[in-house]
Amino acid sequence: MAKPSRDRVAVYIDFDNIVISRYNQLHGDGQFTKDRVRHFIPNRSNSDPAIAARIREATVDVAAVLDYASSFGTIVVSRAYADWSVPFNASYQKQLIGRAVDLTQLFPTVSSLKNGADIRLAVDVIEDSFRLKGLTHVVIVAGDSDYIPLAQRCKRLDRYVVGIGVSGATSTSLAAACDEYADYDALPGLAPETDTNIPVSTTDASPAETSTVVTPRRTDVRTPPPQESVADLDTAPAASAEPARNLQKAATVLLRRALALLAKNDLEWQHASAVKVQMKRMDPSFQERPLGYTQFSDFLKSRQTIIEIDKRSPPLRLRLKTS
Repeated sequence: MAKPSRDRVAVYIDFDNIVISRYNQLHGDGQFTKDRVRHFIPNRSNSDPAIAARIREATVDVAAVLDYASSFGTIVVSRAYADWSVPFNASYQKQLIGRAVDLTQLFPTVSSLKNGADIRLAVDVIEDSFRLKGLTHVVIVAGDSDYIPLAQRCKRLDRYVVGIGVSGATSTSLAAACDEYADYDALPGLAPETDTNIPVSTTDASPAETSTVVTPRRTDVRTPPPQESVADLDTAPAASAEPARNLQKAATVLLRRALALLAKNDLEWQHASAVKVQMKRMDPSFQERPLGYTQFSDFLKSRQTIIEIDKRSPPLRLRLKTS
């Protein structure tokens, strides 16, 4: 069994900051306000389909943010700050709750809610830094320069500070105040997969593993719960085999993203144990047995269409194929 990391990560999301910045980045400065996106309800008969299309295009993938944060250690705190009664924000609730993010309600006291999230987020970060002695990393998802003193204070408290923001909407001073900074656009897993069909190799694989895996556009990192044994694929009706194929597909996407995240450690080859730890951080429900394998190494050998395995070293090591 892979050993859990000793690193403990807290993630704080200034939700309005990140979604408004993303929308304006794609559609023009101030367009979020001009389109009145905050109170836009797409299902109404008089809703503008053009605005609905812009909203879909600018949707923030919270899972990509949390996956990146999990590459630093186990996430022990994850909070998003916003007025969740607003229709636009409420549309994200399922995505956030599905990743166990605490939704911190900010009740509007003024029309602009100026600095509401900034102050509440900063207070929570400092309180958690003193209360949670084992906290090692603080991830601030925002681009506002008001967070500079917060980042500096966290560093003085011996916390490793990571900033995540939208390119073009993040203060350069905030990025400099962090130990590490990442653009939202550069997070692993955001771009659609270039190859639409990823066959699962039958070489060195479990006999049960004979299905073809189709990699969809990235929407959700969580592996679906086991609903059908992979070993029954040959004899089960086509309808009952579909959940097993979905399970295989999700596991392949999870493996690819885990390796993409681990690539930031500048190592050419990743140890299999580290890969499994990262996969479990991203999806605690991941197990190789429901996929038809007794060992994690067997699962990896079945995915040699997307990974390379280093056969020169006894400890199993792997990397993503470059082509």
